Amino acid sequence: MVRIKPVQVALLAFDGISAFHLSVPSLVFNDVFIGGNSPFDVRLYNIDEDENKLKDSAGLVLEDWEPIAAIVDADIVIFPSWPESLPQAAPVLIEHLIQAHRNGALLVGLCLGAFVIAQTGLLDGKRATTHWAYQELFQQRFPKVLFDSAPLFIEEPQLITSAGVVAALDCCLHILRRFVGHEVAAHLARVMVAAPFRAGGQQQYIPAPFPRKVNGATELSSVIGIVEGQINQPHRIDALAKRCAMSRRTFTRNFKAVYGCTFGEWLLNKRLQLSQSLLETTELSIAEVAERAGFGSESSYRKHFRITFNVSPSHWRSTFCG
Repeated sequence: MVRIKPVQVALLAFDGISAFHLSVPSLVFNDVFIGGNSPFDVRLYNIDEDENKLKDSAGLVLEDWEPIAAIVDADIVIFPSWPESLPQAAPVLIEHLIQAHRNGALLVGLCLGAFVIAQTGLLDGKRATTHWAYQELFQQRFPKVLFDSAPLFIEEPQLITSAGVVAALDCCLHILRRFVGHEVAAHLARVMVAAPFRAGGQQQYIPAPFPRKVNGATELSSVIGIVEGQINQPHRIDALAKRCAMSRRTFTRNFKAVYGCTFGEWLLNKRLQLSQSLLETTELSIAEVAERAGFGSESSYRKHFRITFNVSPSHWRSTFCG
């Protein structure tokens, strides 16, 4: 039996890094086992080549780290965070990141780690995000980057940036799903008691809480729960609004306040998520997958899938089932 080479994951740390920030990608990529083996080889790298010791924010010594130059051979390079003082990264570090990207690595900036990824210049002309509180500083420092403070995370070819800690978890689960498939990522999310799928387009925070009941009507969450159980059926906003005893306008406004996106965007993401699972776990034809996932036609399904994941459904299936 041919043993598949593990995906090399490089976690970049600096002296005084938050243990909490570092633990998010560490937990996600270290806790995955398929057939008794881990598909990831996670290693810690010290960005300061002159430091002999590496400690987290609690003063605990981090051991078994490797020199930063070795990241050029990694498949995924992750900056879990960056100091709140936002110092400029050393030129040698930026050179290593650019070289890793040239070698095909996926560069990931979680929360303030996006500042380091942006410093490489690789995000110029591309969309990116970070913690919403640092929007102005990010835009001032990197005016060529198309900054968006709303999404949980934003993916560009070989580049991903995310918002704060919880969004960083969503981002890591998204990356996990890309490399090992939806079922494995969903299982790990359940073990971690985390949401198995939150689209990057969802907002970083909810502006205002939504009342659980409106004039004695069925609560929004219950109605949406019913929709999730019938995701392949047609769902009209007017009918859903009526079940919540709301006008269409009120339902639309409150849905976006709670879920951070429009109902149409949410429904599309849920249907794409279901289709991923069907592609990975069944032998249904693409047309049958499209039908079971609630798309009106195979052509419509293929179009939405390619726009969202930048590959065809067949390519996705061959990647995770081949």
